[in-house]
Amino acid sequence: MKETVLTDRDIRQLLDATPPLLEGIRDRTTQIQPCGVDLSVRTVSGFESGGAMGYDNADRTLAAATPLPWSDGWLELPAGPYHIVYNEQVNLPGDIMALAYPRSSLMRCGVTVYSAVWDPGYSGRAEALLVVHNPHGFRLKQGARVVQLVFTRLAEPVGSRYEGRFHGENI
Repeated sequence: MKETVLTDRDIRQLLDATPPLLEGIRDRTTQIQPCGVDLSVRTVSGFESGGAMGYDNADRTLAAATPLPWSDGWLELPAGPYHIVYNEQVNLPGDIMALAYPRSSLMRCGVTVYSAVWDPGYSGRAEALLVVHNPHGFRLKQGARVVQLVFTRLAEPVGSRYEGRFHGENI
C-alpha cells in the first residue's frame, strides 16, 4: 500500500471507528471537506511570558498564556500572536498522520494558523498558533472553523506511536 490522503468517505468511516478519528464534531455536513476536516476554536489565549527550547526536552519551557474572555461569543484581536485550542479531539491510529492548514478565508483577512506534524498515535485536543498579521486586527467568533486537518494514511503502521508530552492534552 502506498501513502494516500484520506477522502471524505474514508474520514466518515473512521469517525465510526473505536476510538473515532475525531470526537466533538459539531456538524459533519459542514466540517467534513473532500479531503479533510475543519477544526474549530475552543479557546484563545494571549501570551504572558517567553519560552525556551534546547536540544532535548529538559531545556524546554513553554510560554505562559492566559485565556481571553469571549464577549457575546466574539473576540476582537489586535495584530499579534495568540495560542488557540481546538474544540475537536483527534485520535490518530498507528497508520495515519495529519497536517493542519489555515482556511483560505483567514488568509484573505490577514490571519494565519501555524501548526506542527500530528504523529500517528497522537490523541488529544490540539493547540496551535494563530497570528493576526492584519494591522487593523481581526474579529473571531467562538467555534469558528479556522483550519482544515488533512490526514495521510501511511504505507505501513509506524514502529512506535507518539507518546510525547502532549499526548492526551486538553482532554
